[in-house]
Amino acid sequence: MAIIERIKTFFKEVVIEGKKVDWPDREQTIKYTALVLGISAGTAILLGALDYGFVKLLTVFIF
Repeated sequence: MAIIERIKTFFKEVVIEGKKVDWPDREQTIKYTALVLGISAGTAILLGALDYGFVKLLTVFIF
């Protein structure tokens, strides 16, 4: 029975800690999401360009 009480205590503490969190508002969430998507897209474009460049460079030296 001790394990059941420990599980109950754990979930009660999770709820208590969840109430202490400073959750972002809607505007902050949209702003940070756009920032992450922008950085991800920029990184994808950069890596894609590097990959394309290296493929072209290798075809010059190999063929």
